[in-house]
Amino acid sequence: VQLQAYGGGLVQAGGSLRLSCSASGRTFSNNGVGWFRQAPGKEREFVAAVSWNGGSTLYADSVKGRFTVSRDNAKNAVYLQMISLKPEDTAIYYCAVHLSAYGSTDNSRYRYWGRGTLVTVSS
Repeated sequence: VQLQAYGGGLVQAGGSLRLSCSASGRTFSNNGVGWFRQAPGKEREFVAAVSWNGGSTLYADSVKGRFTVSRDNAKNAVYLQMISLKPEDTAIYYCAVHLSAYGSTDNSRYRYWGRGTLVTVSS
């Protein structure tokens, strides 16, 4: 499976971006999908996850109420809508396919990782 996250860019604080994650090689419609991010000099951290059918979601406390994860299995795509962005949201964002039908905060439970996309939020 080849995953690719895209949609990142430079945005001012308070702005919005929508990230997309697509896959080639196989479908991930039966798997949970998560978003993680890694800021310079920091460890990768969990951001959000969505279950196989979009019916269940998880969010890190730092993004609750500002980020929304969703998916469109017909397009084999997962999205991360981000609003009210803050400078501390600056990071490379990655999507990953979970081993099960549901996502989790544990990055060791994700099997496939995509290339990240850089989000930069200026103050």
